[in-house]
Amino acid sequence: MGPAAVSRASAATTATAGVPRALWAHHPESAARLAPWVRFARVTAVAASNLSRLLRRGDGGVIGGTVALRMAPDILTRLGRGRVLACVSGTNGKTTATRLSAMALGTRLPVISNSSGANLTAGLVTTLCRHRTGRAVLEVDEMYLAGVVRSVQPRVVVLLNLSRDQLDRTAEPHRIAASWRAALCDARSCIVVANCDDPRVTWAAAGAANVVWVSAGQSWTGDSYVCPACGDVLHRGIAGTHVTWHCPRCGLARPDPDAALTGRRLTLRGVGSWRVTLSLPGRANRANAAMAAVAAHVLGVPVHEALSSMRDIDAVEGRYGVHTIDGVACRLILAKNPAGWAETIDLVGENDRPLVLAVNARPVDGLDTSWLYDVPFERLAGRRLWVTGAAAVDLSLRLSYGRVPHRLVRDVSAAVRDWSTHRAIPAPPEGAAPVDVTPAGCIDVIADYSNFRQLRSHPQITGRPSTDRTAISPRTIAVRSTSVARGPRPGRAL
Repeated sequence: MGPAAVSRASAATTATAGVPRALWAHHPESAARLAPWVRFARVTAVAASNLSRLLRRGDGGVIGGTVALRMAPDILTRLGRGRVLACVSGTNGKTTATRLSAMALGTRLPVISNSSGANLTAGLVTTLCRHRTGRAVLEVDEMYLAGVVRSVQPRVVVLLNLSRDQLDRTAEPHRIAASWRAALCDARSCIVVANCDDPRVTWAAAGAANVVWVSAGQSWTGDSYVCPACGDVLHRGIAGTHVTWHCPRCGLARPDPDAALTGRRLTLRGVGSWRVTLSLPGRANRANAAMAAVAAHVLGVPVHEALSSMRDIDAVEGRYGVHTIDGVACRLILAKNPAGWAETIDLVGENDRPLVLAVNARPVDGLDTSWLYDVPFERLAGRRLWVTGAAAVDLSLRLSYGRVPHRLVRDVSAAVRDWSTHRAIPAPPEGAAPVDVTPAGCIDVIADYSNFRQLRSHPQITGRPSTDRTAISPRTIAVRSTSVARGPRPGRAL
């Protein structure tokens, strides 16, 4: 694809970026009337979801939709009719961006969202079955986005980023980008809010009829070395305060953005400029907020109102939430893939807190751990660091190759107790306030999905006392590497 196609897409949306499309305000309060058998499937889905919660088998975010899809396979399409829908997708940040978008759009009128993160088809059906409100912001898994766009015809699609994630069970990023491109080319009434700093996102969105380009940044470029259109190596440069990219072979290039995030300031061409102030930490969350604010603007919510609504959110579905583990305050951070870990390492670099890294490599996380060697763990050298999880030996070996000293422990509780012991601070009595064991009063726990889910559900969990107090370094790893040399099967507890 040449530069002309990108230019046409950008030109077609200049007016969209400058003038709010008041789609959100001018719409009925409820969804279209459903056929009798679809209404019965919806009622059954809600009953199944409520029963799941009553029996404490889960939050019911998936089972309801699963039942409904068995009864009416096209129920997602039918539930989407008559609704104004915004879909948010990307490899990283989509749960946070969805929450921020829902808060922004909810400033004017009621809005529903799959806030629990159930972002596959069954989860979307459950959300739409539970509520009849005519407006929804839906987080959609990147592999399912193309099908969802074809089924529900959303008014707005927000594309954050696209990179590797669990390749043992998901598709290559280029294949996902191609599916996005094909679906968006057919969705002529849809407005796409796309991160133009990500080449794969740009290529996927460029075929859409209406695109609002947002320069939200791309700190991880490890999965976008080559042109998604022709496969040649991309050239990158600096234009003012932003990184640019282009393909010398086919001409695909970063479009001129309609909106740009520069540091902590969001500028919307022809409209204005606003400071992005969040309780959520890090550059990545400011990027999520920028994308959400632009999407809200497209749907008729002023940017200043959108950003103001996001200001006090300090945790999203447990992410960045502070839990007490063995009397110590621990901030939980989710990281699932190389791009996410790289962003998280940048985030924790803003302070000197102790760190616990927890990796399991279970099916929900992705069994392959080779991606650990793409993460810049060398930046953690000199930090107080503990490693745990079913794949702790894999991570320990990676850190040792990077000459990053650390301690290998049984679980997060053991890491917390080890830190408390070395600080010589006694544990508080039961029911007392957490001990302030660091200058910031907190330990950062960076965990993959299965560890994160367990810690969030059982923050007070206490494991058996760890007998391992050996500091792991390049000299001592050889003593422990026998099992690694034999090659344990990925995902198995060691």
